[in-house]
Amino acid sequence: MKTYFFNVESWEKDYLGNLADLDDVTLVHEPLTEDNASDYSDAEIISVFLGSRISPGVFDALPKLKHIATRSTGFDHIDIDKAKEKGVVVSNVPFYGENTVAEMAFALILMVSRKLYPSYLRSKDMKFNHDELMGFDLKGKTLGIVGMGHIGQYSAKYGNGFGMRVLASDPNQDPALAKKFGFEYADSLEDMLSQSDVITIHAPYNEHTHHLINMENVKKIKKGAILVNTARGGLVETEALIWALDNGILRGAGLDVLEGEPEMKEEWEKITESYDKEQLKTIIMNHALIERDDVIVTPHNAFNTREAIDRILETTQSNIRNFIDGNPENVVS
Repeated sequence: MKTYFFNVESWEKDYLGNLADLDDVTLVHEPLTEDNASDYSDAEIISVFLGSRISPGVFDALPKLKHIATRSTGFDHIDIDKAKEKGVVVSNVPFYGENTVAEMAFALILMVSRKLYPSYLRSKDMKFNHDELMGFDLKGKTLGIVGMGHIGQYSAKYGNGFGMRVLASDPNQDPALAKKFGFEYADSLEDMLSQSDVITIHAPYNEHTHHLINMENVKKIKKGAILVNTARGGLVETEALIWALDNGILRGAGLDVLEGEPEMKEEWEKITESYDKEQLKTIIMNHALIERDDVIVTPHNAFNTREAIDRILETTQSNIRNFIDGNPENVVS
């Protein structure tokens, strides 16, 4: 089957050479978009990463497409309804970086709670005073976790290691899981927000979780808390986040993801031509967030360790081979 891998970095090419036993594989550096999809109209299988937006227009440009193997756990960059309509099987990588992403979340927690970035910059300038660099202990504080999947469970373990009380919000409550990982369930998301000194988000993004943190419930957050998001930008309403920071409800934030992140990667000229007022508003607010001294922003890098990437590539190859053999696995659609 004609197979294309998109968003392929140069160092990945040697690893993906293991697919040489398949009939016809092409590795492509660029993402797959509506603008270039017609160049790959012979594709029967595609493997994509988050930079590729698989919209209805992309499906229409790929009439032979049978399988999408996304190299990620999340699949919100793929129009699942269109995939079902077209009979295209979509598979993901359900487990690859549970500890990896949780470690990044705690890196951001420490950067914000201990003001590590301004401390670093001050030392680079050969200034060694402590003015305005006072942080706070994690020990004895409450860690609020939104979403108790595998990443959330690792975050609970790390929170326990720091001597924190761990409070969770999840629509599916499992008392045995809470006992195993040493956390308790809050009565509601708002209850968790009101008690937590540190909030870390590990929920999937979909139509039900869009703006899970929003202008209404952000007002419930415990004054002086910090918020960390290593999941998806759309889980947090950007305007609400800025409002909470401006009004001293949040003392800081650590963000590995931003709402409207794909648009942020486009050239400004294309943005102004292609996106509506709300998208442009979000992009402008994102720039404002990046410039703030009380916010740490990283480039969606929480997944990016050698070990996690190896697991992603291994599972993706397995997904493709099993689909060709007629035994698809890790199917989300």
